Amino acid sequence: MEFNLNRPWLSLDPWQKEYIETPPEQDCFLLCTRQGGKTTAMSIKSVKLCIKHFKAGEVVLISSLTERQAQLMLAKALAYAEEVYPKQIATGRDKPTMHRLFFKGGSGILCYAAGDEGDSTRGYTVKKLMVDEGSRMKETYFTSATPTLSVTHGSMDIASTPAGTKNKYGEETFFYKCSKNPNFKKFYISYQDCPRHDPIFLEKERQRMTKLQFSQEYEAKFLDELLQFFPDELITKVMTRKRTDPHPEGNVFCGVDVARKGKDDTVIISVIKSDDKIYQIDMEITNNTYLTETVKRIQNLNARYDYKKIYIDTTGMGFGVFDPLLDDDDTKRKVVSVENDYRKLSSDDEGMRKKIAKEDLYNNLLNLMEKGKIELFDEKEVENSLKSIQYEYLDGNLIIWGSNSHIAESLIRAAWCSKDKSLNIYYE
Repeated sequence: MEFNLNRPWLSLDPWQKEYIETPPEQDCFLLCTRQGGKTTAMSIKSVKLCIKHFKAGEVVLISSLTERQAQLMLAKALAYAEEVYPKQIATGRDKPTMHRLFFKGGSGILCYAAGDEGDSTRGYTVKKLMVDEGSRMKETYFTSATPTLSVTHGSMDIASTPAGTKNKYGEETFFYKCSKNPNFKKFYISYQDCPRHDPIFLEKERQRMTKLQFSQEYEAKFLDELLQFFPDELITKVMTRKRTDPHPEGNVFCGVDVARKGKDDTVIISVIKSDDKIYQIDMEITNNTYLTETVKRIQNLNARYDYKKIYIDTTGMGFGVFDPLLDDDDTKRKVVSVENDYRKLSSDDEGMRKKIAKEDLYNNLLNLMEKGKIELFDEKEVENSLKSIQYEYLDGNLIIWGSNSHIAESLIRAAWCSKDKSLNIYYE
């Protein structure tokens, strides 16, 4: 079978077909591998429910951690509807928007970010609630969201890649409770259920990852052995800034995490080091961009902020950004390859030095957060990325990783400005 990434409904996996055809009144639980196709399946099902089963006024509410995630599912639903049911899509004042897709029969699909308390769901009456990345949502969201199903005798589909089974208080998460609830039809989707996965790539991932990492990311297993690196209360403590806040006086630094072969997000974060504190002042996130575009964005930001240093990881695709910046007269004295740099272990010039490791970068950011020496944007995407970072010990070595790490990876590099020699500031 050949897979069509632009029209995935032409090559659905067996589990996707079974899920899509599940009766509307059935609650569904989906624990899914990375790139398993859950978003595609849910978007197709939402359209089919509206066309084939729902009456006028009955709606599907798509809810996810962030607005971008929810809108991605709605965009896929619209693409499917435009090809399969183009004459059923409402027009005029009810035409599709980024938050809604209505049909001429009067049914429709809405999408909103969840929010911690589920306030975006209040006031709605819903026939089907579709929750994406539910493993990372707080119970307070579901306390607000599930009553929307009451008068319609509605149902809920909840899907996610795995996370821990317990919250910071040691209580079972709502998502994990659903996995044990007999009212839910269960779908457990590992990499073996998704023939789109490249076997050669998977074997490389198996070799690169620890056994626990691979089990969570590709075998879709709950693993409590994996721990969250940044505690929830610490994340909340430092997320205090708005983009509109005034910038303090100080030197501006940049941290860059470059997407892998254009498939992930590229994140560029700017911070100001003022006295002994670091303040986030900017964050650009782009998807599926060429390396040349990323270079241009950094050059434009440098023209705006006059960076003191630009920190980039050059162990992967980042070298394709680092090299052109090294050839640019405006950035060549500013750009730093963090993972190829060294840190001093003593204050004298002849003191011992060691190569900067990933754990150095993460521990530095954790130290800054614990001491109240950094202020970050109060934005859901920042929170989600920091919460996704996990750690485990393998043969005595600290392993740090995350499924949504792009913002965190950019932050740890920007925060390395605390080690800038010219500032003579060290956090040990």
